[in-house]
Amino acid sequence: MKKVGVVIPDQHFPLHDKKACSVVLQAIEHIKPEVFINLGDVGEFESVSAWKYKRRKRPPLEYMLPLIDKEIKEVNKELDKIDEVLDKVGCKERHILAGNHDEWLDAWVEENPFLPEYKFRNACKWDERGYKYKCYNEVLTIGKANFIHGGYCGINHAKKHLEVYGCNIIYGHTHDIQRYSSSRLQDGNISSFSMGCLKDKSAEKNRWLRGRLHNWNHAFGIVTWFKDGSFQLEVIDIIKGKANVWGEFITA
Repeated sequence: MKKVGVVIPDQHFPLHDKKACSVVLQAIEHIKPEVFINLGDVGEFESVSAWKYKRRKRPPLEYMLPLIDKEIKEVNKELDKIDEVLDKVGCKERHILAGNHDEWLDAWVEENPFLPEYKFRNACKWDERGYKYKCYNEVLTIGKANFIHGGYCGINHAKKHLEVYGCNIIYGHTHDIQRYSSSRLQDGNISSFSMGCLKDKSAEKNRWLRGRLHNWNHAFGIVTWFKDGSFQLEVIDIIKGKANVWGEFITA
């Protein structure tokens, strides 16, 4: 018996692309998945970024906490929208794979160990939401498909992930779409899949790019697992807030 899942890549709330995220919510309602996988970088978490204060001293806690609280509140507001749709379609199996941006919160708590409620797992209430939690680049395996946030960049990152992990691997992190395939004597064909992102791609929301061009793509995935654990992954491109999902034209 087959099982269907939806996989979403980097959202970077509140710097998400609202139209792309709207398409994903509508697609979940249309697909009615049994499994939901969030590949991480759920929040931008600029408020605790080491880069934000790279050339300056970090301000005191009384200055930082209101900024962190505001960002966490905005992230949870968007997560509530996802969970509302998942509840509506009866999707109970939910997974979160923490990304590097998400674990900036954990790094900040290491500096401030008296504030454990600000850890990513706690701040976004993953246990309360009913998600199975994986730390940054801890592998989630379902059938013959493996999922991580993503550990490598560079122009041939899909090839790099496949060479390192040596198995079917689905990841986010790089914000673009790539696929690389190979074969093994024992396992047959294996592939790595980079899933794009759901982040706002504009220069205004990504000041650190300093106007540089990039190859980011809005997308999400639909995974169908078969009896023997093999799977089919459909990467759904979202073009300016529009996508065709299983014959249904969805627009934000």
